[in-house]
Amino acid sequence: MKTKLFILMAMMLSMAAYSQKNEIKAAEKALKSGDPTAAKASLESISGSISGADERLQAQYYYVRGQVFSDLAKKGDATAFDDAVNSYQQVIAVEEASGKQKYSTESQQMLAGLTSDLINAAVEDNNNKKFREGADKLYMAYKLSPQDTIYLYYAASSAVNGQHFEEALGYYEELNALGYDGSSMSYKATNVETGEVEEMNDKVQMDLMVKSGTYKDPKMERTPSKSSEIIKNIALIYTQLGQDEKALKAYKDARAENPNDVNLVLNEANLYYKMGDKDTFKSLMSEASDMAPDNPDLQYNIGVINMEQGNMEEARAAYERAIEINPGYVNAQLNLSTTYVNEGNSLIDEMNELGNSRADIARYEELKKQKDDLFLEGAQILEDALKQNPDNQGLLSQLKNIYGALGDNENFMRIKKLLGE
Repeated sequence: MKTKLFILMAMMLSMAAYSQKNEIKAAEKALKSGDPTAAKASLESISGSISGADERLQAQYYYVRGQVFSDLAKKGDATAFDDAVNSYQQVIAVEEASGKQKYSTESQQMLAGLTSDLINAAVEDNNNKKFREGADKLYMAYKLSPQDTIYLYYAASSAVNGQHFEEALGYYEELNALGYDGSSMSYKATNVETGEVEEMNDKVQMDLMVKSGTYKDPKMERTPSKSSEIIKNIALIYTQLGQDEKALKAYKDARAENPNDVNLVLNEANLYYKMGDKDTFKSLMSEASDMAPDNPDLQYNIGVINMEQGNMEEARAAYERAIEINPGYVNAQLNLSTTYVNEGNSLIDEMNELGNSRADIARYEELKKQKDDLFLEGAQILEDALKQNPDNQGLLSQLKNIYGALGDNENFMRIKKLLGE
């Protein structure tokens, strides 16, 4: 009885192996005829039993499976990349365990090709604003080729562009843990015939081109390190995610890495304001101003942050300083004007709540005069700004709106005419 059972089991195993071989051959045939979908179906029919096959058949199965999913990925099925990679990696693992290598070398080559395909697909994803998909592919490319850490950096950037901050944070923290610098050496020389500066592949090519006489003025330049940018982005993402204490630590690390980055000080100040620490906020804003007192953009940014926090006097002082440094700074002029208009608008609610009593009417007239005076202050800033930029549409549009709100029809029509309306 035992002998019959053994024979029966052997026959069943033999039939299973025969079926597996037939399906693998069918998949190979379908793949050669350009039908990866049919090839995939053949392989799926034996996927549940392949683990019981011998190592040689398993390796063949996973190798063909890798080819099938590689073909599907190339034909636009973005989900197929993961299966293709896993299949080729499984080939290598099976053959390494068995000590018999038949498909491993080709699988390694196919994995290298998949890395290139993933990068191309990720570029297309980003061009189509499919940032999460692009980030996933770039990260997969990095895992396939860990020495190319730049792919991990690009994965983080893609995730940020799509506002997938938690994924981006993971990528940036991995970069930071690796000590990723990201700087590189560039090699350039001037084309003697055209006078154009051209980039070379490496120093050897640059030296050869200069030696040939067709190029001159060789230059080697190191691109800036990305380490401080990575730390800064970690801090910004923690802030975005509402993890304030982690963000503060990240800002501390970022500032230690790049102590002269004024924007870091501004971002840190804004976080302290959000946390209710106004004293530290003011101290950091003062520090930022001292770091670059003659930088109009910095003063403008200080104005924007103070304006967002409702600190109108500080905002006005910063905008005025920006305009003092750069008299034609339109955005600072617009925002300075807006601080007065917003303050005027804030009085309207109280005006609307007043009744018809003599006291209420008197209070209404008082508030209306305050509002109109603030609007006129905002208008005068823009009138002065027009002396520098008489055709600026932004200045003219905001000025028209102010005169319209004031009921000043004469000036409203004058500005409307300047707008060409």
